[in-house]
Amino acid sequence: MADFPLELPKAELHLHLEGSVEPETLHELDPTTPVEEFRALYSYADFDGFLKAFGGVGKRLRSPEDYALITRRLLERLAAQNVRYAEIILAAGVVLWKGQDFAPIYDAVRAAATGSPVKVYWILDAVRQFGVDPAMQVAEWAAERAGDGVVALGIGGSEERGPAAWFTEVFQFARRAGLRLTAHAGEGTTPQSVWAALELGAERVGHGISAIEDPALLRHLRDRDIPLEVSITSNLVTGVVKRLEDHPVRKLFDAGVPITLNTDDPAMFGCTLAGEYRLAASQFGFTETELQSIAGNGFKYAFGRP
Repeated sequence: MADFPLELPKAELHLHLEGSVEPETLHELDPTTPVEEFRALYSYADFDGFLKAFGGVGKRLRSPEDYALITRRLLERLAAQNVRYAEIILAAGVVLWKGQDFAPIYDAVRAAATGSPVKVYWILDAVRQFGVDPAMQVAEWAAERAGDGVVALGIGGSEERGPAAWFTEVFQFARRAGLRLTAHAGEGTTPQSVWAALELGAERVGHGISAIEDPALLRHLRDRDIPLEVSITSNLVTGVVKRLEDHPVRKLFDAGVPITLNTDDPAMFGCTLAGEYRLAASQFGFTETELQSIAGNGFKYAFGRP
């Protein structure tokens, strides 16, 4: 089993570009700042602290060249883990918040992925708590690039400060533009947040682990074949799951809910995709056959063409 998760061909469907930036890469972008100062950014006690840290990393990405570099570094790490396919979430809502021109940034990351052995598509992510108008701007950016590598629109950030119902018209616009739909939901909140994301039209749910508390929701996810993008280490580091043994990944799988394994923000959580598979095996008893099935889900539920 030690080598199996590394050798297994894998896809990652829930992976934030900005959350993949290692402190050493920030130092590469800004050699005048000690790397220890960047490492200090990656310390947080709860989910809100993580959101602030995520924003802090985003602030340090000042040019299209910065975005291109972090894309290349991410794809190098993915290729080394035998990740064949990735849908990378680009925090377009943060780009808008920073007042940057999105077009050259997207062109830079798109070009940086050219030639990588990892097949890459992009999900543009709006920030829930920023509100509806910025989310619509992100949706418009995504629609303009629907045939140029962008496959989906998503919403992330605080579920409590940005209820899914706010974004009904935004998601309807995105669907008409030919985009697929996903949403972070049920991460540190109740099953009702997952239901709300589904009512919005989400075809995949980022995290969704609170679904374990609602048998009707579990049946709905199973019967409608709606996958959850599960990130075990992420949930522990942000504190939404207090102890590893309490994580519901095994129970979700045993309930027949389609799941994929993901890193979410690998640099910020100190994890790798191969490591998440090892964790599933060592701590939750997933067999090689079950892990092969989960890895297959990563390709099966992809929005692009693996």
